[in-house]
Amino acid sequence: MALYSDKVMDHFRNPRNVGVIENADGVGEAGNPVCGDIMKIYLKIDDDVISDVKFETFGCGSAIASSSMATELIKGKPVEEAAALTNKAVTEALDGLPIHKLHCSVLAEEAIKLALKDYYDKNGIPYDPEEFKGLVDCASCAENH
Repeated sequence: MALYSDKVMDHFRNPRNVGVIENADGVGEAGNPVCGDIMKIYLKIDDDVISDVKFETFGCGSAIASSSMATELIKGKPVEEAAALTNKAVTEALDGLPIHKLHCSVLAEEAIKLALKDYYDKNGIPYDPEEFKGLVDCASCAENH
């Protein structure tokens, strides 16, 4: 059995939604200091629907594939549905990741949640802080170092 699924290899070799959205409605950056992977997600939201999403990822093939798949899973979806995206859903959509690479799907989930939190904060939209408990925005980490 191959270490990586065909879907992981496809999203690594041909990532979808790569880039930056200028004046994004929400931006979230998540990282793992142990492996060095960093994901930045940009959201454009119109009428409570994610009309566009882009990402920049510095990391391994699994990190790039997880970012690409996560953006595909939320593009065109209502904000509420995007907020419910889990790392498990990203992993399943990629037909699995090796156990030592599961943290990549976690980073994708966290970056999306941080981008949504940024959107809520910028627009004064109330939310349950518990939904974002434990998330650390890497952008603020970089500013403090």
